[in-house]
Order: sequence, then structure tokens, then C-alpha cells
Amino acid sequence: MYYWKVTVNIHTAGPEVGYSTDRAVMNGDGEHSQTEQTESKQDGGGDTEQGEDPNEQEVIVIQDTGFTVKIQAPGTDTFDLQVSPQEMVQEIHQVLMDREDTCHRTCFSLQLDGNVLDNFAELKSIEGLQEGSLLKVVEEPYTVREARIHVRHIRDLLKSLDPSDAYNGVDCNSLSFLSVFTDGDLGESEKRKKKGSELEQIDCTPPEHILPGSKEHPLVPLQPQNKDWKPLQCLKVLTMSGWNPPPGNRKMHGDLMYLYIVTVEERHVSITASTRGFYLNQSTTYMFNPKPANPSFLSHSLVELLSQISPAFKRNFTALQKKRVQRHPFERIATPFQVYSWTAPQVDHAMDCVRAEDAYTSRLGYEEHIPGQTRDWNEELQTTRELGRKNLPERLLRERAIFKVHSDFAAAATRGAMAVIDGNVMAINPGEETRMQMFIWNNIFFSLGFDVRDHYRELGGDSAAHAAPTNDLNGVRAYGAVDVEGLYTLGTVVVDYRGYRVTAQSIIPGILEREQEQSVIYGSIDFGKTVVSHPKYLELLEKTSRPLKVHRHAVLNEKDEPVELCSSVECKGIIGNDGRHYILDLLRTFPPDLNFLPVEGEELPTECQQLGFPRQHRHRLACLRQELIEAFVEHRYLVFMKMAAMQLMQQKASKESGTSAAALSVAPPPQEDSVAASAAACDPAANTNGSAAPVLVEKQESQSPLEDPKSREVVVNACKAVGSISNTSFDIRFNPDIFSPGVRFSDDNTEDIKKQKQLLKDAGAFLVSCQIPSLVKDCLDHTALPMDGATLTEAFHQRGINVRYLGTVLEFIDKAPTRAQLDHVFRIGITELITRCAKHIFKTYLQGVELSALSVAVSHFLNCFLSSFPDVVAHLPVDELASRRKNRRRRNRVAGGGDNTAWASLTPSDLWRNIVSEAQEYYHFTLQCESVDQAVERYGLQKITLLREISLKAGIQVLLKEYNFDSRHKPSFTEEDILNIFPVVKHVNPKASDAFHFFQSGQAKVQQGFLKEGCELINEALNLFNNVYGAMHVEICACLRLLARLNYIMGDHPEALSNQQKAVLMSERVLGIEHPNTIQEYMHLALYCFANGQLSTALKLLYRARYLMLLVCGEDHPEMALLDSNIGLVLHGVMEYDLSLRFLENALLINSKYHGPRSLKVALSHHLVARVYESKAEFRSALQHEKEGYTIYKNQVGEAHEKTKESSEYLKYLTQQAVALQRTMNEIYKNGSNASIMPLKFTAPSMASVLEQLNVINGIIFIPLSQKDLENLKAEVQRRQQLQESGKNEEQLENSQLELEDKLPVD
Repeated sequence: MYYWKVTVNIHTAGPEVGYSTDRAVMNGDGEHSQTEQTESKQDGGGDTEQGEDPNEQEVIVIQDTGFTVKIQAPGTDTFDLQVSPQEMVQEIHQVLMDREDTCHRTCFSLQLDGNVLDNFAELKSIEGLQEGSLLKVVEEPYTVREARIHVRHIRDLLKSLDPSDAYNGVDCNSLSFLSVFTDGDLGESEKRKKKGSELEQIDCTPPEHILPGSKEHPLVPLQPQNKDWKPLQCLKVLTMSGWNPPPGNRKMHGDLMYLYIVTVEERHVSITASTRGFYLNQSTTYMFNPKPANPSFLSHSLVELLSQISPAFKRNFTALQKKRVQRHPFERIATPFQVYSWTAPQVDHAMDCVRAEDAYTSRLGYEEHIPGQTRDWNEELQTTRELGRKNLPERLLRERAIFKVHSDFAAAATRGAMAVIDGNVMAINPGEETRMQMFIWNNIFFSLGFDVRDHYRELGGDSAAHAAPTNDLNGVRAYGAVDVEGLYTLGTVVVDYRGYRVTAQSIIPGILEREQEQSVIYGSIDFGKTVVSHPKYLELLEKTSRPLKVHRHAVLNEKDEPVELCSSVECKGIIGNDGRHYILDLLRTFPPDLNFLPVEGEELPTECQQLGFPRQHRHRLACLRQELIEAFVEHRYLVFMKMAAMQLMQQKASKESGTSAAALSVAPPPQEDSVAASAAACDPAANTNGSAAPVLVEKQESQSPLEDPKSREVVVNACKAVGSISNTSFDIRFNPDIFSPGVRFSDDNTEDIKKQKQLLKDAGAFLVSCQIPSLVKDCLDHTALPMDGATLTEAFHQRGINVRYLGTVLEFIDKAPTRAQLDHVFRIGITELITRCAKHIFKTYLQGVELSALSVAVSHFLNCFLSSFPDVVAHLPVDELASRRKNRRRRNRVAGGGDNTAWASLTPSDLWRNIVSEAQEYYHFTLQCESVDQAVERYGLQKITLLREISLKAGIQVLLKEYNFDSRHKPSFTEEDILNIFPVVKHVNPKASDAFHFFQSGQAKVQQGFLKEGCELINEALNLFNNVYGAMHVEICACLRLLARLNYIMGDHPEALSNQQKAVLMSERVLGIEHPNTIQEYMHLALYCFANGQLSTALKLLYRARYLMLLVCGEDHPEMALLDSNIGLVLHGVMEYDLSLRFLENALLINSKYHGPRSLKVALSHHLVARVYESKAEFRSALQHEKEGYTIYKNQVGEAHEKTKESSEYLKYLTQQAVALQRTMNEIYKNGSNASIMPLKFTAPSMASVLEQLNVINGIIFIPLSQKDLENLKAEVQRRQQLQESGKNEEQLENSQLELEDKLPVD
């Protein structure tokens, strides 16, 4: 049984008060979520004035602790249940429906002293409910709704171990394989410890394909066979009977519905669900006789009835529930958003009443279980936003509601979009051609990503119409994050499915009854020809302008009058019939990217021109990312502070002495124009990420009203230099309408417009001259470690680089002097480039395919893309309707009319020609390959990796089997290998802001060395995350991983193991079983298993991680060195020396390649190899490696360093051992077989020493500090903080940061 309890400790009051005080005055703080919080507080009716009040309230709510109640259910013993006062009665219902002994009941009430409890009451509001109260479970009469819920629940219990829902990507199920490698739960370490100490004989040999240097990359091990999934058959068939619904005369006898069941023993029975329960009736398949059979076995629960008539059911159902309850809860809880698997084994299709019914009904009538019945999505989305947020409990409630509605909306929108493309939804404008159709299903509005009515003609037609929805979604995300009270956005989900892009939006009340022209009271419906504004909208948008860096500006309308706007012109304001102020079409929330928007008469800065910008792009909607804007403003802020500081110093110096003034004024202020050239300033900006900036603001604040005119002049100069919109304080904002075709500005603001244009050019230059080099630098020093396309894209986006710069980045890497050390990034980049180009082509390819030919078409495309077989032919499906062909025109087919078999003529050489030209056109990168084999050869790619990337991007699910890509005699894929096409869904991810702040404060504390406090804060964050997101979420995963690491460092190994196990399960479920993050989680778990003495499990986990990594990115990757060092060390520990050497020597090779032969990592690798050779008594090789290591230490850290000393000691020891061995050998040679020799001691390494080395390579450093050291460290940290706060002298600050870096341990 699992249970999410929310207990919030009292110390939440701390940070709460904290972060409303350091209100950032400038707008360049990188972590915008912090300003949002405070922004919204400032607007929220001044709660901040009574700073303490909300917290008083909080403390009261928070002191509630859990208590225990007794539960008595019919037919079971009374048992205890731990509950918390904030919970609802309904949550106890859920727990009982999940428990092994009560899971078959759904229709019951809970009674306390004979009073029925209200399902939606909170426990604390129930009179007389206290520690030790007895709650009785009382069976209630059924209704049709309750009977359906019961049958559905029983079906879910029967299918609880069946993975088919996860393969089919339904109901938020997803796969997890951890338990296969850990043989059940990891907590049972006690039983194993006893064996562990004698080092039980474990089979350590990995499968061939995992060994270093192996050339085969099988796919089948991706999903190892889970023995639990061999289904225990309880019933052959359970379906709704054909006699439903009951006729009127039977309704009056209480019949609700009829079921038809075939037991394992082949007994066919017909069952009546009545108000009193379930009983056998006398109907057969073809004869209706609803009278009770004799005996009728009337039972309140279907399980009780079936257990009486089928012994096999009774036996297997009990066994099944035992297994179900033993599984880790994280293996069965639903994820918040659907995760799709790109591979699946062949699964038998079995009869399933509920699935069949779900597919064909509108699913009305039982709301709890369904995200798909008709809900007023818009009302739900907006009402949750309006909930109170004055104190912590209120905010938690609000964020939980927002998150829940968003995840339900995303699920419903995805189902709707698929139904639309599959042709199952009637259009609201059926007379129009298919591309122009719009749909409404389940209160969601769907439109296709085509340029309808030449709306985007100026901007790039269909390409622009395809890009607009994602831009719009980014806008919705940004405004949603700022969260201004009174300003509403639409629920928006973008779904790519079968080659079409569908935008799903919630519907503004009343919008469908009016013409668009009448309802828009702010913004423009024709890209700026006619523009209107509205004071209320200006007031609301003004509040977003600082966090989003949007400049309030005036544009001319059709009458040449200036109109004030605080957004781009396309952003429309509509007041709904509900009186709310909505904004929509947020596709230009962020300013245009001039590198991809050639404008006549405008010159870009030289840094951009050297790289060949501006470049022609497919559409004119290319925007800069929000992350780039943040980084750029932050960078400007540092430049601003530097200039101000320099000039103030000059003034100060000139006051102090006339003579030195002359000397000082020679030092030029930083060049304003080539701001981007000061790339040095870029790096600290990237690292501080908004932490240093707010601290420095106070100083500037205290200056702006300075009486001293000279200082004021300093600020004005600095403001001017960095392009601030205000002259007295630092404030950078962008005008998103600059360079929009059709938008005109009045002549009075020419100066302002010029300034704005310059800002945009500088931002573009900043991207190419600062952000791209810093990305490459981060890849070089391994602070960024992309492993696949998704993590590479993430690394781009974190630094504000759009993926359309992929070609530029690849060229930059290719020309880098350290090209070899960037091999892995280059290879991942090329893979990403090729698969993205293939995806673009696949999109248009699919639009021309009939539904009946889908699997043939997809397999044909994959053959052309990946197979070495030169003449791939598509087998068209046999068209049995040839005769009726001519008169058969299907109207209601989605776009791409006509009967298309054009896709069948694609050949591999065509496709690769198209990929190469797409790479040139879109990414401006020249690929040198004409076929998949040339690409693999030239760029060192893996076909299996290419298959994974294209499947993930295009939503293809392939059969799990070994594909022969390299055969020149037959194609790799047949139509049977394509199992499904899934949607690729983009949506908003609402955040748990309070939890996130706790998490960040916890991280900060840990970095300062306060582990205990950090641990408490992170536990707190975990509670709050659980409260908002439920049990499964990416952020909870990060939380658990950090917690496990802290447990480990603080010596609590079992706790570390338990938390890390949860992190692995969650990562598998939420991100995917072979996501790079999951691979890392597996590695951490292996370390904690080893520390807990579970050696064989540790090895299995490491082998799994290595297999996944080979599949995802291949062997040649810096992270592989770490993995192999781990494997080698564990193998050394279990005395498998030869195997150990294979892995450690591979690690040494990779480390030398990616860290340079003189790096400390390489020295450590040499040492590890030497230790294994020592264990094998091959002292010469051991000496050779240790000497290498010693030389590196001596050159890098000097002779006096402890590492160098350790190495030199070890060298002496090895030399002695070698001499002793030689002496013994000579003795043997001299005296032959009767020599009396001392047996040499070969010691297996102690577990402790292996663990110590494991900690070192995994970067876990235990610092044994005395009390005195601790005091010094704290004092040092405080001194540094004060120094940063005073921030008087920037130079000093930088030096102190440098010192800090010198002192940090390198490994």
C-alpha cells in the first residue's frame, strides 16, 4: 500500500518571508520563476505589506500530523490505517480499492458510529473522528453507474500485471524494467548480506554484446522478459452481454445490466448486475431468460461470485493480487502525461469488454475514471487560476488543481487530435476543402497547421503555419509562468500525428457566436494593418512587460493614429462572455531572430556576417528563445555594472589626487559597440544564472537618486551604452513588432526604433559570438554531457540557442582546435541533423498515405532511410474495390486529396538526396553522404541509434526484434514490423513554485556544505512536489536522486538505496526506459547497491546501463569511461581480473581521448589499471601504468601534493613486490621442483578499498573535517558572501571567484 501524505513542517515560514525581500529590481534575473512569485505578490493586493500574516496562518495549518484509524470490512479482520487530517474520505476509498484483501469492493460507504461519512469531506472536519476510531465498510446498493465502475475496476485488477496498456500508450501507463535486474525489491538487503560477506559465486560474465569493442547492437534486450508478465489467466472472456440494456419489466426487478463470462474451465455463464449485487441468470447466447439460476450465487462483488463458480478464478485471482501488491507502487501509478514506447513485442489481442466499450461510447456516465467526457475545459482551466494564493496551503491547492486540469486537458486534447486526423470527427465547416476544416470535440477546438485563407502568405505560407502553433505555445507558457491575476490564456496543446500538426485549444465562451472582427478589442487581426487597443489590456500586459522584457510601444493604425500596445500586434485581446480578459495568438511574444530574417537595408554586426548570417529561413516567424533574452539581459547587466564601477573608480581617484587622474583616464571604458566581443563577461553570466545579479542591484538603487551629479552622469552613460530603455536605472526590453511586415511606427519615435533595432542585432550577435562558444566550451569541459538528440536539444535550449542553429554549431565544432575531444557532440549533432531532416520529409510523405496503407508506407520509408538493400520496393495493399473505384470519392479525408500512391515510388537514393538538400536548405550544413552506409561510415553513426531517433521524433512504434540493416539482399523492415503510430505532443508544464524554491535552497545549502539542513529542505521540497504533482514527475525524480546522494554521503546506505530505487523507477516511467537520465540513475543505484553489499545486483545494473548507453549513443562517449571504470572496479572487487582489465583499459582509452592524455582523470585510470595488474601479479605492467599516473600527478599538481606522494609510495610498494616475485622465481629455477618457497600472498582487494575508489570516480568526496576546519570554512563562505554583496569592485569579485575555482577539487 502506498500513500502520499502531505505534512509540511513549520520551517516553511522561513524562506517564505525571505524571498519577498530580495525583490529583484532589475529584470535580468535568470531564474524568472523567482520574480514571478514576487511579481504576482506585488500585484496581488499588496500581501507583502503585512509580511508576517500569511505565515502565521501557515504555521497553524502545518502543525497537523497524521493519526491512525481502524477499518472493519465484511469478511476481513480489522486493520489499522495511517491517515492525515487534510485528506478526504474519498482517499480512504481509493486505498481500500487498492488493498489486497478489500480490492474487489467498489460500492460501499464508510460509517463512523452508524453515520455515513461524506466522500468529499476532509477528515479534520468530521466530528468524533480521532486516533483509534473504528470505520465500518458498509456495502451499498448498486446503480448502473456504480455497476459499470465495479466491472471496470475488476477488469483493471485482472489486467494489473499486463503491460499491453503501456505498449499501446493508453491511460498513462508506461514501462519499467528495474525489477527484472533487482529480482524484486532492493530493501531486502539483510537476507543477502549474509551471503554477500562470503562473496557468493556470482556469474559476472556480461553478454557478448556488452563487452568493450563489440560490434553488434541487438534490440531485443531493450525489453528483457519480465517473468511477472506471463499472465495468470483468471477468465477467458468477460464482456457486456448482447441482451443489454434490460427491458422495462426487468428494470423494475432491479436489473441494471447483463454480463457474459467464459471461465477458464470453459463454462459459459450469463450474469445479471442488479441493485443488490451480481447473480447467475438463465439466459444463453440465443435465448433470453433473466430469472435467477439455481443456485444464483448472489454476491455483492463480482469477484465473490466468480470465486464460487470457478476454482481456477479463485486460485489465480488471489495469486495475481498478491503479485500486484508486491510490485513497487511506482511501477503501477499512472504518469501525469502519456509516455510512448518506440518498441513493443508481439502482444496477443484479447477480448476486453471495457476497452471495446470505451472505444465506441462517448464515455458519459462515469466521470471519475475518464479524462475524455465532456468537460468545460476552459472554465476548469481558468477557475483553477483564480484560486487564492496568499499562503502556502492555498498555493499548494491552487497549483495542484492547475496541474491536474492541465494533464487531463493534454490527455483529452491528444485523443481528440488523433480522432480528427483519423477522420472520426465531423468538421464544423464540412463544405470547405479538407485543409481548411476546423473541428470541435469535447469542448476543445481543433485546427490543422496549414495556411488557411492565405493568412500567413507574407510570412512563409504553410511553413509559417506549421511553426506558429509551437511559437504560440511558447507564448502561452511564458504568460502562464508570469501568472498575472486577471489575464487569461487558452489551454493549448500541439499534437503532431500522421504527418499533420493539430492545435487543440480551449474555447473562449461566446467566441463561436460572434465574428472575430467584433470581438477583438486589443491587437490586430490582419498583422497590423488595422490595430486597436484597450486600457484594461494595457494595464494587465504592463505587469508582464518586465518579466517578459516586452517594451511598451506605439504603432500606427490604418488612420495613421498611434495606438499603444504592450505586446506584438498579432496578440489579440478578447473579452469572453464570462467577462474574463483573454489573450491569444501569442506567436510573437519574443522578438524576431535577425540572423534568420534578412531585412533590406539592415546590416548585421560583423560577428554574424562572418558566419554567413542573415540566412534565408522557410518562414519569417523565427524568434529568439526566452532563455536567450534572459542571458542577454544578464550579460548586459554585468557590462553595465562594470562600466559604472570603472567610471566611479576613476572619479574617486581623480578626487583623491590630481596627478593620477591623467593616468587613470587612459584606461578606456569597455567598448559599447562590440559588447559581444567581451565574451569574457559572458562566462560568469552563464554560471551565476541570476544569483549574483540581484545582489548588485541594491548598490545601483542607492545610486540613482544620488545627490552627486557626477555619479548620476555615470549611471546615465552606462544606461545608454547597454541600450537600457530608462536613463536612470538598468532596464532592457524588446519591441517585438520591429521588422514585422505591415507594422508602421510614427516618425517621432525614430530614435527609439533605431535603439530597438540595434538591441535586436546585438542579441543576435550575442547568440553566435557568446552562447554558441559557451555551449561548445561546456561540452569540452563536460559540464554539458549530451547523450542523444533530446539531451542535445535541451543543452541548446538551456543556453537560448534554437535548433535551427544546429548546422552553425556543427561547423563551429568541426573547426575547433580541440575537434577530437568534441567527437561525441559532433556525432550526436550529425545524427540529430539527419533524423530531423528525415522527419521533415517523412511529415509530407505521410500526408499522402491512405490509412489502409500506413504500415506499408512507414516500413517502406524506414527501408529507404536505414536499409543497405539498394532496390526497396513498396508492396501496395491489394485494392479489392477496383470495380467501384471510379465512383468512389471520399469527401471527408484529411488534406492531401486524390488517391495517392506517390509515396510508393520513393527510393533510398531519392530520400538521401532529399535529406542532404534539406540539411543544406534548413540547417545550411553540407552533409557528405549519398546513402545511409556512407553516412554511417563517414560520421561513425549507428543505424540502431538512427532508428531510435527517427522513431521517437515521428512517433513510430516498431516490433521488438533483431533487424538486419546491412543485408544487401533483402529489406530490413516489413509491414508487420510497424506496430503503431503515436502522436508527438507538446503542452504546458505547470510548475510547483514553492516546492521548487525549497529544492533550490536545499541545493544551495548542500553546496555550502550544510548537508543536514540541505537534506531537510529537500525532504520538504519532496513533500510539496508530491502534493502538487502527485507521485510521478520529472522534478520529483531529481529530488529523489539528490536525496539519495545526500543519504549516501551522510552514511545512510539503505535509505540511499531506497530513494535511488524510486528515482530509477520514476525516470523509467516518466522519461522512458532508455532515456539518458535513466541511464545515469541506473549508475547511481549500482553504486549504492555495491555499498550495501549487493554485488551481483550492482553488476547487473551497470551492465544494463552500458547496454542502454551503447544503444543510445555508442561506445565512444566520455560518460562511457565513467561507466566502464565502475564496471571494472566492481569486477576487480569480485576477483574477475581479466574482465576487469577489459573495461578499465577501455575507460583509460576514452578518458585519454576526451580529457587529454595529461588530465587527472587519466592518471586515476592508470592507477586503477595498475591495481588490477598488481592483483594478477603482473608487476611489470602495473609499474608501467603507475609510472604514467605518477608523471601526470607530478606535472599537474606538483611533487608536494598528496596524490603525487600516494602514487610514489605505491610505486615503491610495487617495486618491492616485483623484486620478491623475481627472487621466488629464481629460487624455483635454481632448485627445480623441490624448492622450498614461501607462498606469495595475492590478496583480493578489500571491499572497502574498492568502494573508496568507486566514490572517487563518481565524484563523491567525503571530506573528513575537524570542528576547527568547519568553523574556518563557514567563516570563509560568509566572507565571500559579504564581498559579493558589497560588490564595490567588480575586479576583486572576479579574482575571488577565480581563487574559489582553484581550490575546488578537480576530480
